[in-house]
Amino acid sequence: MYPCKSMTMMMMYSSSWCEASLSPRAHQSRLPWKPFADVNMKKMISSSMNSPRRSTGYNGGKDEENSTSSSGSSSSSSSSGGSPSMNGMTMLTKGSGTTARGRRLLKIQEEKRKREYDRLHNYPAWAKVLEDACKNDTELRAVLGDSIGNPELMRKRVEERVRKRGRDFHKSQTGSVLAFKVNFRDFNPVGSFIWFELYGSPTDRDVDLIGSVIQSWYVMGRLGAFNSSNLQLANSSIENNPLYDADKGFKAMPSSFHDISNVEFQDNWGRVWVDLGTSDFFSIDVLLNCLTVLSSEYLGIQQVVFGGRRMGDWEEGMTSLEYGYKYFKI
Repeated sequence: MYPCKSMTMMMMYSSSWCEASLSPRAHQSRLPWKPFADVNMKKMISSSMNSPRRSTGYNGGKDEENSTSSSGSSSSSSSSGGSPSMNGMTMLTKGSGTTARGRRLLKIQEEKRKREYDRLHNYPAWAKVLEDACKNDTELRAVLGDSIGNPELMRKRVEERVRKRGRDFHKSQTGSVLAFKVNFRDFNPVGSFIWFELYGSPTDRDVDLIGSVIQSWYVMGRLGAFNSSNLQLANSSIENNPLYDADKGFKAMPSSFHDISNVEFQDNWGRVWVDLGTSDFFSIDVLLNCLTVLSSEYLGIQQVVFGGRRMGDWEEGMTSLEYGYKYFKI
């Protein structure tokens, strides 16, 4: 009984389905059978794919547990540290290398780039010439030392070198082949200036040379070396074994220098104030003999003037080293 009834129902359903499928109106009404033909169908499919999967009961409720645990973890993450994106940003911030060491390295790199830029765009041309010259000049390289790359320090090193040894590094002899002039202008032996005119501003070496000569000359005069009343061997011949009378020399009228000032320089002029005291004038001959050899062998002297209150561009009271003032202390 039951099989016949079921067969009858199946035949009725198949016949009705065939009629509906064969009729054109029915075919048009069944447009949803075309796959993805309707936009609403696409939206439904996409929403169904994005929606969380429900538990079907086949895995014993594990899906519900997973969904519960995932929701719990998401809620705990949101309650503890905000959204996952915010936690990721925090992790990136912590691991971005903005530590104290990283900041120091960035600062060093920035300073290096700045120095390189200044060297290429704002570096003086004369400093570049000196750097190139150091490649083939060991003496100049020793003068500059660790100042290469620092124009201000390089300038100071070169100025110091020129001040000590003159403008020509390789000049072995700085004397003059010309004899200097000698002039007297109201020279008073007990209180007058002796002036020296050089060919250029003296270096520290030149100041030491002239100052040492004047100091030696003064020491000899102070000890009575320039005493014309006791010249026993001046006109004697050494070949005849001359005799020297020590008692006569001891009883001779003493003569010595009284006073002298420091040797001062302004630009290419130098001066020294002297009080010859009771010394004789041939002390001046001794000084000129010394200066003659000094000028021809070591430094050039244009003229020597005995007396006078002001020579050249000399300015009284100007004792600043920045304006070319130098001195040798006697």
